[in-house]
Amino acid sequence: MTRARALEELAGRDFDLLVVGGGIIGAGIAATAARHGLAVALVERGDFGGATSSASSKLVHGGLRYLRLGDVRLVREAHEERRHLMTRVAPHLVRPQPFLMPLYDSGPYRPAVVQAGIALYSTLARARLNGLVSAERALRMVPGLRTAGLRRCGLYVDCVTNDSRLTLANVRAAAESGATVANGATVSALRLVGGRVRGADVIADGGTLAVSAKTVVNAAGPWVDEVRRLADADAEPSIRLSKGVHVLLATDTSWSAALTIPHDKVRVSFAVPWEGMLLLGTTDTLHEGGPDAVVADQADIEVVLAEAAGALDDAVVRRDRIRAVFAGLRVLPQSGRETARARRETVYIQDGSGLLTVAGGKLTTYRRIALDALERLRADLGLHRIDREPWPLPGATGLDRVSLPVEVSPTLRAHLLGLYGSLASEVLEPAVTDPTLLEPLSPDAPDIAAEVVYAAEREWARNAEDILRRRTTLALRGLADELTPRVEQLIGPLEEARHSFRPPRLVG
Repeated sequence: MTRARALEELAGRDFDLLVVGGGIIGAGIAATAARHGLAVALVERGDFGGATSSASSKLVHGGLRYLRLGDVRLVREAHEERRHLMTRVAPHLVRPQPFLMPLYDSGPYRPAVVQAGIALYSTLARARLNGLVSAERALRMVPGLRTAGLRRCGLYVDCVTNDSRLTLANVRAAAESGATVANGATVSALRLVGGRVRGADVIADGGTLAVSAKTVVNAAGPWVDEVRRLADADAEPSIRLSKGVHVLLATDTSWSAALTIPHDKVRVSFAVPWEGMLLLGTTDTLHEGGPDAVVADQADIEVVLAEAAGALDDAVVRRDRIRAVFAGLRVLPQSGRETARARRETVYIQDGSGLLTVAGGKLTTYRRIALDALERLRADLGLHRIDREPWPLPGATGLDRVSLPVEVSPTLRAHLLGLYGSLASEVLEPAVTDPTLLEPLSPDAPDIAAEVVYAAEREWARNAEDILRRRTTLALRGLADELTPRVEQLIGPLEEARHSFRPPRLVG
């Protein structure tokens, strides 16, 4: 569906459900609701996955440290969802990754304690890879691991993902099930009928659309309280925000495991091999400004590098290896606890207007959160039952028999399958008649021109930033400035065609 057509539908249809916010939670709710046969609209003021959902640690995990907080239920649920994601829902995007936890003489844990914790964790995960390994074996798995004072390492398995692509796959799943989706669409007011929320005014492309909906879900992430105040100006704050900063480094060695680095009895940070780089983080500090004001400052970067240096040689974490830095906000329930000790619980609020606010939780459990949100609206939506069985996202099936329309190198094939799964053949279709689309965008990245065209034509990318930061990994490789002109050149003709027709606007 073209953007013009989507905006026409937003203004012209009566929806069962309007979802405000196109991060992983909103996209998951929209996909689940549309799969249940509901008429669904999904609007996002920025880009899909443009905030928290593209600024995570790129992990789908049970949360080993949550055992220390006593939250066995959360760990069990997260492991169940992790299994669904890596085996059925999105195996092309969620892949198993061994993790080492180095245990130093000066560290907060003793080997026996870690071994017991990993045994419980692995039991909940139904995983066999667990236990303790020697410093020598650990060094083979993680070159550059600091061995001075290292006793042993705990070994367990979790998963890594591409959070932006996982969010986008849910948006596509919603659209394929009939949902109307639009990014660059800001809710400026909630429409109240008899004191109940029955839709919203949405600003998009310079006009205002009147969107009619039986129910509305507020999944605006760090902005959920702003949306709540559109229905009730006196609404009290329901969440608080924690800033997480990550640093991506170039690396010249291959790691077969990631690191979980303990800093005290509760807090850990990670060093994860990701897309040929090394992802470090994250910080966990209270953010007291507005959501739009989050930035990674030099002090944050120094903290991330210093914490990683506690387990890695100085040569691995040199500043000149930095390729990108990003900051995101976690949504936490209101609490007096330090952010690092706060439970990663999901906030559900349904106020007198019927508006359902959903915030917080974990990337790993987004599917369960979506199902629980739909359960809370079941009576309003007239649903007799909620189907909780996992189902594959677009691109998740037929991975062992993907036939590409043009011949590509094994490296490019692996890259495309890792981002698009079985949809990789769609990405390459235009290259059958235009082989120049197979050209790499940079010698320092595997991405090709066809991905840019595909993002603009099929994945709702509106500009170069959407493509560089969230459809591909180019910005995270430090290539955004270099490649922006080339991307703009590729999407220029598509932009002209897209804006040649303007849909009507309904105001008020």
